[in-house]
Amino acid sequence: MRTRIRNARVFDGLKTIAHADVLIDGDLIAEPDDRPADVEIDGSGRTLLPGLIDAHTHTFDGDLAQALRFGVTTELDMFCLPGNLARQRRAAADRDDVADLRSSGVLATAPGGHPSQIMDSPGVRDLGDAAGAFDTVADAGQAKAFVEARLAEGIDYLKIVIDSGHVGGLDLPVLSPGTVAALVEAGHAAGLLTIAHTVTTRDAVVALDAGIDGLAHVVTDPLTDDLAARIAAQGVFVVSTLTYFEAVLNDPSGAELVRDERIGSKLPDRARAALDRDASVVPVRPDGVRNAVRAAGTLHRAGVALLAGTDANPWAPLHGAGMHREVLLLTEAGLSAEAALAAATSLPARHFGLADRGRIAPGLRADLLLVDGDPTTDITATRAIKEIWRRGVRQAS
Repeated sequence: MRTRIRNARVFDGLKTIAHADVLIDGDLIAEPDDRPADVEIDGSGRTLLPGLIDAHTHTFDGDLAQALRFGVTTELDMFCLPGNLARQRRAAADRDDVADLRSSGVLATAPGGHPSQIMDSPGVRDLGDAAGAFDTVADAGQAKAFVEARLAEGIDYLKIVIDSGHVGGLDLPVLSPGTVAALVEAGHAAGLLTIAHTVTTRDAVVALDAGIDGLAHVVTDPLTDDLAARIAAQGVFVVSTLTYFEAVLNDPSGAELVRDERIGSKLPDRARAALDRDASVVPVRPDGVRNAVRAAGTLHRAGVALLAGTDANPWAPLHGAGMHREVLLLTEAGLSAEAALAAATSLPARHFGLADRGRIAPGLRADLLLVDGDPTTDITATRAIKEIWRRGVRQAS
């Protein structure tokens, strides 16, 4: 099957081309040619983007389908128990109507550490084999065996939790700096990218001292220019998750996403109801949203690679839909619309080693999103979805 999108504005993941034709041949983007296509689509007044990549999710049954409905063609899962992960991987491999998936599998945390308090909560226990007990790391001597067990489960990268819960008034066990360093060393020895869950500057420094590759959140306390400069100098990327902090703080600003008919009309009732969940099991300081947005701006000005991620889960933020709020918040943090779009496409692809996607270029996967209007000048135009392709398969509208 050959599909030609004609005369579209194209954001190729790095830059914008005012008018271009893009050819899909099978599951790949092809060099344009003059041969007839099976399907011709007029892209006039529309913008073609790479499929969005959410760089921080927690994926359960049905979430990959919902993600794709909103133009998210790849989810980077940051904690998934083995049975659930195997099921989600099968869906991503066998079906073209769901987003693709990469995952850290079981994250590394101290016994009783975050997110144990979430996994023990009633709403999560209802998720069946997607919830329950999981392996933890008591000391540095267990790091190598923990990583080997995760490799046997087929993880794509290693996630490490450094979070005492103090910022939200909790007192949770936390990995020691020595254990964090041992986990990073074991991960790197196995050829794995290492990502740390930290939400404070103090915990971020522990991760940086250990040689971490990326941070799974911006921080929610004031970020100094010096620390931002250090993050940049070490080449560490940061996943934004601004919508996550809005959700756990019940910040009313995020409600605009669901009120936007371009989003709300595509949401199932289950997703709408999930917005009413109790967020008290993951408390964040009251000024967390403001600090997080400011931190994102500080990081961007320092030259840190910011990757758009939502921390989407079964409640809120919403899979797929949340990315359209995340890119808006990135522009409010000071990123240009093009920079926010790169944060949701080419940057996560580059930093997670997904060389076959995240851009529009011949030879890459035909994971594409066509929207009305120009999101390079009005970022909310990403919500005006007209067409989605995943591996070259056109999705039902």
